[in-house]
Amino acid sequence: MLDKVSTPARKRTAKWLGAAAVAAIIAGGAVESGLVAPSPAHAELRSMAQPVQGVPSFADVIDRVKPAVVAVKVKVQNVADRNDDNEDGQQFSMPDLPPGHPMERFFRQFRDQMPGRGDRNPRQERPRQFGQALGSGFFISADGYVVTNNHVVENGSEVQVTMDDGKTLDAKVIGTDPKTDLALLKVEGNDFPYVRLAGQKARIGDWVMAIGNPFGLGGTVTAGIVSAQHRDIGSGPYDDFIQIDASVNKGNSGGPTFNLSGEVVGVNTAIFSPSGGNVGIAFAIPASTVENVVASLKDKGSVTRGFIGVQMQPVTKEIAEAIGLKEPKGALVAEAMKDGPAAKAGVRTGDTIVAVDGQTINEAKDLSRKVANVAPGKSLSLTLWREGKERTVTLEVASQPKGV
Repeated sequence: MLDKVSTPARKRTAKWLGAAAVAAIIAGGAVESGLVAPSPAHAELRSMAQPVQGVPSFADVIDRVKPAVVAVKVKVQNVADRNDDNEDGQQFSMPDLPPGHPMERFFRQFRDQMPGRGDRNPRQERPRQFGQALGSGFFISADGYVVTNNHVVENGSEVQVTMDDGKTLDAKVIGTDPKTDLALLKVEGNDFPYVRLAGQKARIGDWVMAIGNPFGLGGTVTAGIVSAQHRDIGSGPYDDFIQIDASVNKGNSGGPTFNLSGEVVGVNTAIFSPSGGNVGIAFAIPASTVENVVASLKDKGSVTRGFIGVQMQPVTKEIAEAIGLKEPKGALVAEAMKDGPAAKAGVRTGDTIVAVDGQTINEAKDLSRKVANVAPGKSLSLTLWREGKERTVTLEVASQPKGV
């Protein structure tokens, strides 16, 4: 049964007028009926009110940079040993019979009569099969150099890039660097639209825009913020990723992440996703890393890194207490390789490297990244913690051996 208690009409009208007055104050205006007028106090509230800052529009920036972003299509070749597969992919295995068994001939005839086998050699290789890998990339110069991910072009037999206007061009792989997952391509021509790498790293909370080719849908723009820095996701020895929450999916790999000035702050390379789709956690290679690697690929077709010849391990709280360090920092030398630059300079097993050229080493990976960025042949100073004291040694950086 409905409640029969009701508010008298005059009270309801008063309540309505009260709500209208509040609405008028919030909106900074008066109620047009003339029953409520702004008081001096209300006028003061209006004057103190600050305009609400809206979400920025990315349209102008996108108009400038989007033509430099391309879709990367890679023809991937897979060659498999046919062995005892027929053309439908069905397999047949001969039973394990002793030599001369009367059923051996029967099974052999049955196998040879399977569809697609004919009289071919059972060890004949499967005809070449091709698949297609999709990714993204962007021009970094007017003369046709394109940056993308190594994992987009690896094992590719043909590479093409499709520009924002739909034009498709053949591309040549100039060089790749699996350790940072970067690759440099080149297309013939001039006067291509291109973008620049940012000189300063993005800060946590900065707006960023990702442009790429997710699921083959080229020219897709998403936006978000930088949500973290210096992420190590276990993909390689030089992990130092920017984490962003802009939507990034399969096919975005190799595409750029821009700041609001239209500069590339990172190259999208990985996502964290239990389902394989976007969950708002993506990782981009910082522009500083891209700049160094691309310069080396353009010059030599490969990346040459510095090497000092030490095996390292993290400095835990317990280790720091045991060796007399005030806090767990630096890289503990587990082994100084014989005849390596570090060993020749006097570095010993048990030393802790706490600084390189005066720059503090917080963890072992800091040392790897700093040494890798030093050109072979250059001198480097290491600050060591040994027997409760700091000491400095100088060495000449060598070239990192292949496979290390």
